[in-house]
Amino acid sequence: MQSNRDNLIVVCGAGGFIGGHLVGDLLRQGHRRVRAVDIKPFDGWYQMSPEADNRQLDLQSKDNCESAADGAAVIYNLAADMGGMGFIEANKGLCMLSVLINTHLLMAARDAGVQRFFFSSSACVYAADKQTDANVVPLKESDAYPAQPEDGYGWEKLFSERMNRHFREDFGLVTRVARYHNVYGPHGTWTGGREKAPAAICRKVIDAKLSGRREIEIWGTGEQTRSFMYIDDCLKGTQMIMNSDIEEPLNLGSSELVTINQLVDLVEDIAGVQLKRRYDLGAPKGVNGRNSDNTLILNRLGWEPRISLREGMEQTYRWIYDQMTAGVTGVAAPSHADA
Repeated sequence: MQSNRDNLIVVCGAGGFIGGHLVGDLLRQGHRRVRAVDIKPFDGWYQMSPEADNRQLDLQSKDNCESAADGAAVIYNLAADMGGMGFIEANKGLCMLSVLINTHLLMAARDAGVQRFFFSSSACVYAADKQTDANVVPLKESDAYPAQPEDGYGWEKLFSERMNRHFREDFGLVTRVARYHNVYGPHGTWTGGREKAPAAICRKVIDAKLSGRREIEIWGTGEQTRSFMYIDDCLKGTQMIMNSDIEEPLNLGSSELVTINQLVDLVEDIAGVQLKRRYDLGAPKGVNGRNSDNTLILNRLGWEPRISLREGMEQTYRWIYDQMTAGVTGVAAPSHADA
């Protein structure tokens, strides 16, 4: 298992945001055999650790999944074609095709005798009728059924959760599932259409500050609510879930609920600016409210986020500011990386 530093750990989606951080974290813990896999060319990876066995493979292919899983004791499947709300609402078919990655990886893991398999699911599996009010009741794990997930991306994640369950029940493959709630931090997408709200707002505020335009566009009314989990908390929770005896999917997110307007307030304060706001009511905005009920993971594993939204956004803002002022484009290539 993961406690053995000589076992081979495979991270799929390692060229993406969460995957790149996870590879680095595993190596810092002293794991000597980490295989990092992503579809993107190496120069498109957000982070690359030279100590890892880095491979460029399209995991929609069963043969490539078998190559990735060969000799593995542990597999983290973070690979998916995804992005922020603007991307997933406009690319439902592409999001659904990620089912090929999970299906072929599960088959390869079963055939290779993998000891543990982690699947990164999403809060997008939750029923839409429980997210109509900005003052949303935090979503608990049982709220995924009766099923009414986000069209496209959410359906793929929910189906793949069931696939993991049945591979555990039918073939004895130990599977663990986390439902991520809006992970953010440095070394991720911040422009190009796949970025999520924290990075997008940082970019827009920085651009307004540097250009002198002092104006920002906000999608929707700005009163939609979300919670955001910093990457360090995500890494800790992910590995705790992987090494636990908990078979059912678990929420992994912050319960610090904010409106998008409040998130803009926070970033403006970090930047030391105040901007005029323009609201695009026709832009994708997702559900009206979403928050994570962490009761189950707190009771079972003692996990809860340690990084406040203010602290995490300060670090994210500084990293994106450095990227923008250094002339980095930050545009993500089509990616099978990070749910």
